[in-house]
Amino acid sequence: MVTLEDTLALAERLHGAHPQRELVLRLIRNTGVRTRHIVLPLEETLRQPGFEQRNAIYGREARRRVPSVVEGALRKAGLRPADIDAIVWVSCTGFTMPSPTAWLINTMGFRFDTRQLPIAQLGCAAGAAAINRAHDFCRAHPGSSALIVACEFCSLCYQPDDHDVGSLLSDGLFGDAVAAAVVRGEGGTGVELEEDAAYLIPGTEEWISYAVKSTGFHFRLDRRVPGTMEPLAPVLDRVAGGHGWDAADLDVYIIHAGGPRILNDLARFLAIDPGTFRHSRATLTDYGNIASAVVLDGLRRVFADGGARSGARTMIAGFGPGITAEITLGTWTAPAGEGP
Repeated sequence: MVTLEDTLALAERLHGAHPQRELVLRLIRNTGVRTRHIVLPLEETLRQPGFEQRNAIYGREARRRVPSVVEGALRKAGLRPADIDAIVWVSCTGFTMPSPTAWLINTMGFRFDTRQLPIAQLGCAAGAAAINRAHDFCRAHPGSSALIVACEFCSLCYQPDDHDVGSLLSDGLFGDAVAAAVVRGEGGTGVELEEDAAYLIPGTEEWISYAVKSTGFHFRLDRRVPGTMEPLAPVLDRVAGGHGWDAADLDVYIIHAGGPRILNDLARFLAIDPGTFRHSRATLTDYGNIASAVVLDGLRRVFADGGARSGARTMIAGFGPGITAEITLGTWTAPAGEGP
C-alpha cells in the first residue's frame, strides 16, 4: 500500500528541483487520495523496464489476482462458471493476445462456447461500458448471464522520465485494482438495468491518450480534462429525462471518480448535494483512480452498505478517452422481504 505521505515524500525525493514543485505537491494533496495499492513493491515500480517486461508483469499478475475476484463475484451471484454465457474483460494497462478471457475459460471451468468480449481502449469509461455491453448481451440472449472483469495495473504505466505536471499528478492519483461483477438475465439482486447510453464530446480525441513507445504506455492528460463535466452534465440530464427521470433527483449515483473536481463539478452542474457521490469519493480516497474498476468498486460499496431500497433509481456513469461517457440507468432490486 502507498499512502499520501509516501507519495509526497517520493515526489520531493525525485522531483524536488522541478520548476513547478509546489504546484505538483499541491495538486497531489488535493486529489483526495489517501491510500493506493500497487502490484509490485514501490522501489521495484520505480525501476520500470521496457514494454516487454511490463507486459509480462501484467500477464503474470493478472493470472495471480483475477481468479479469486472472479470466484467471489460468481459466489455472490449464486452462479457457477458454467452458468456464464459471456465474459467482458476491460483493461487499459496491459495487452495480451489472446485475451485473458481465453485463459479464464481454459482454467476456471467456463464453457468453451462462452462468448469473449475484451475491451482495451476505453480507459476509465470501460467499467460502465462493460456493464452496458453485458446488458446488451443479456437483452439479446434472454435468460443468459455475463461476467465482467476489470483488471487495471496503472502502476505499470509509470514513466520515470516523464516530468510534465500532468504525468506527475497522475503518478499521485492512479492505483491498481481488480474487480468483477455479474449481470444476470434473470433473478439476482442489485441494479435492474433498464437503459444505457454513450456520448463522445466532439473535438476532445487528444485530451486523454497514450503515447506508445518502446518504454511502454506514456499517459497524456490535457489540462482541459477536469472541465469536461460542464458539457457532460447536460448529457446525463438528457439521458435521465428520456427515461422519465430527473438526473438531479435520483437515489443512487455511481460516478467515475477521476478526481475530486470531476465529482464536485458534476454535483454543481446537476444541482445536487456533493455528498450524494459518497461511494465514488470513498473509492478515490481508499484506492485512487483505479480506471475501469472505479464504478464496480462503487457498486460494491453500495452492497456493503446494505444495498438500496427496492425501486431506488440508480445512475452509473464512467468517463474516459474520447472524451467518452458511458451511462447506465436502472432500478434497485432488493432481496425478497427487504425494502419498503
